[in-house]
Amino acid sequence: MDKKVIKAREVMHEKHIEMDGLDTVKQALDAMKDDKADVLIVKKRNENDAFGMVVLADIVKKVLAKDKAPDRVNLYEIMAKPVISVEPDLDVRYCARLFDRFGLSNAPVVEKGQVIGIVSYDELVFNGLCELIE
Repeated sequence: MDKKVIKAREVMHEKHIEMDGLDTVKQALDAMKDDKADVLIVKKRNENDAFGMVVLADIVKKVLAKDKAPDRVNLYEIMAKPVISVEPDLDVRYCARLFDRFGLSNAPVVEKGQVIGIVSYDELVFNGLCELIE
């Protein structure tokens, strides 16, 4: 009997923001608050560049804990780059293994060079695992 395959595109959420690396943490926080997003993708500067990513933990550890002013810190200073991304048709079991192996909590889903969504632990458990056990 074939195992049921649930793909990253089926569990990802599309709620993310894309900003420029020169934007400030304050601008990012305002945008994240307005959109209720917890992941921010830093756009590529050109086709040979890589995406960056900022999550709330980055802001806490690299701005708040170090007592830096959010309006004086640029996203490029605190982002993770390059980020590990996943293909939209990747089985969620492999996403989970990737998260475990590399200590990830979020990964952008990239198709044709564009971020189309984000996969996180929430999506893997509530949308992926729950579907597999039904």
